[in-house]
Amino acid sequence: MELTTLSKSGNTSTPAYYSLGDCRVADFATIVEQPVDLGDFPLADRIDQGVVVYDSRSLRSRISEAPGRLEVQAEFVRVLSEGPGVLVLSGAFGDDGVLDAATDVFRGIIEAEKAAGTAAGDHFATPGANDRVWNALEKFAVADPDAFLRYYANDMLALICEAWLGPRYQVTSQLNQVNPGGKAQSPHRDYHLGFQTMQSAQAFPRHIHQMSAMLTLQGAVAHVDMPMETGPTFLIPNSQKYGPGYIASHLPEFQEYSNERAVQVPLGRGDAIFFNPALFHGAGENVSDDVRRLGNLLQISSAFGRAMESIDRARMIRAIYPSLVKWKASGASEADLQNVIAASAEGYAFPGDLDSHPPSGSEPPPAQSDLVAIALSEEWPPSRLATELASLWTRQPVVTDIRSS
Repeated sequence: MELTTLSKSGNTSTPAYYSLGDCRVADFATIVEQPVDLGDFPLADRIDQGVVVYDSRSLRSRISEAPGRLEVQAEFVRVLSEGPGVLVLSGAFGDDGVLDAATDVFRGIIEAEKAAGTAAGDHFATPGANDRVWNALEKFAVADPDAFLRYYANDMLALICEAWLGPRYQVTSQLNQVNPGGKAQSPHRDYHLGFQTMQSAQAFPRHIHQMSAMLTLQGAVAHVDMPMETGPTFLIPNSQKYGPGYIASHLPEFQEYSNERAVQVPLGRGDAIFFNPALFHGAGENVSDDVRRLGNLLQISSAFGRAMESIDRARMIRAIYPSLVKWKASGASEADLQNVIAASAEGYAFPGDLDSHPPSGSEPPPAQSDLVAIALSEEWPPSRLATELASLWTRQPVVTDIRSS
């Protein structure tokens, strides 16, 4: 029996759930093969094989004032939702020193995990082909707080995260290093419903399929030049608009069509690519002789959704706070400091212990990010911040012995 939604008149309308019968390659092709017109995205620099490319230097001059910032963010939303679903920010990480320092830390983490026997493989590729580091955000913060600050102060990262997800977003990061000979991934969609089996995805109603993509932003920063032979991410522009795609992406006929239609855009070192998590995509095959294609994969979540990784953000804050204090004293801008806080601290107060920290009217209790901002403003010592952070998660005893008189 197929469940349907009802119109106000009581007539049946759209089925409430997607099924295998909804998955037709011809329908998918009609959406995917729509042209992408530069005229629809006037702030972009160019269209490369259906991918909208922006010059970060040009954007930086535009976003210095609030109206320009909102204009750019509105165009980003159009690209990611009703446009091709993917964009490149050329030169997003333009400071070579910042990128060099982060790359050194990343490669050090990869080698340390190999030596310790804890290295992970890529879940969408042939085992052993790639080097994967989970929870790279926390590991980076603890390994080199100074390098972490300068990397995650990046204005382009904050710009697009706020555009798609609003404030108080949650950053997570995984490293993926595709070595020479590393094979391509399978075409797929990403978290949330992209991390469900085909059968599990069918159990979620249609509106959840639509919502899933609004809770996450996918991105990657190129830490080396990524010409075509290194296998940059392959993409199927417009594919995020296909309704039953979380089911269809598992089907062989859709995999075959996606491989035929996929495009790849070479990236320069410091470029960043961002896309709707419902976009069909995957890492390409590295056929180069000697390039280890290192990318920092960014998965940014809405404050209202669950991030894929569990991160000890209090530990991160304790690690970076002394460096934050010194950086502020040396003249770091308020925007840079806020970008770092947004990338590291928990920005949303819920779930929380409302016995200890109840909301006041419609105003939520303070989140980690609020405490860090106050600590910087009032010049708290690290010990006080650590105590205040711990108090956010210290539950009051629950009274269970309630006797009637």
